[in-house]
Amino acid sequence: MECKKADNSAKCPCVNSDCPRRGQCCECLANHLARQTLPRCCFPASPEPTGRSFEAFAKAWKV
Repeated sequence: MECKKADNSAKCPCVNSDCPRRGQCCECLANHLARQTLPRCCFPASPEPTGRSFEAFAKAWKV
């Protein structure tokens, strides 16, 4: 599968525009999972989540 970094970067909701993984979703997700967090794109569009934990994810989506 070809990485569509330019397309992904244009739609990326991450607030860190200097991130070296911006637009490389598989690398970003792997990085976050290694730290037991989730990237911004896993959360609802607004408001900004107060945490990126799995618990914050469940609360944000009311699971």
